[in-house]
Amino acid sequence: MEGRRCTGKFWKNNGAFMDVLTPNQRHKCMSRIRSKDTSIEILLRKALWREGIRYRKNYDKLQGKPDIAITKYKIAVFCDGELWHGKDWENKKGQINTNKDYWTKKIERNIVRDNKNEKKLESMGWTVIRFWGKEIKDNLMDCVNVIKETIYEIKHNLNNIEYEQGYDENIALIAADTEPEYNE
Repeated sequence: MEGRRCTGKFWKNNGAFMDVLTPNQRHKCMSRIRSKDTSIEILLRKALWREGIRYRKNYDKLQGKPDIAITKYKIAVFCDGELWHGKDWENKKGQINTNKDYWTKKIERNIVRDNKNEKKLESMGWTVIRFWGKEIKDNLMDCVNVIKETIYEIKHNLNNIEYEQGYDENIALIAADTEPEYNE
């Protein structure tokens, strides 16, 4: 297995997935799963960088260590794998056959933790955006546009607050003229 990529070999049996690797082989594959710098994170980060959006990666000063934190606008972006973060969990949890109790509890704890972290960040004034891995791979520019639109909305709201507080109208006009154009 050295130098080769784990493929996660499973075969379907009566609607459930069965592991065809030995427990030792499965352990080796599972130990190589990354918690940061995953392919979907790197893909999204590179696209954001090309668009001129600067960020912090795996920002450990915030609850949940967002994969991407745009600190200037208080935006936390999470790039979630479908299995580990429980996408369509109610339908998929019945398909687990190997070590079912362990994996069910683990993924359900992940879901609860994600919700708790999201609420904490929002209570601190952060905007939380979550993308599924497949979303990023299949619709990368849509994900980038969601982030760009969020930045635009936050900037726009900041300008409204400044205007209401009596700031110079010319500053608001200059800021509005410098907004980047977004392709739709």
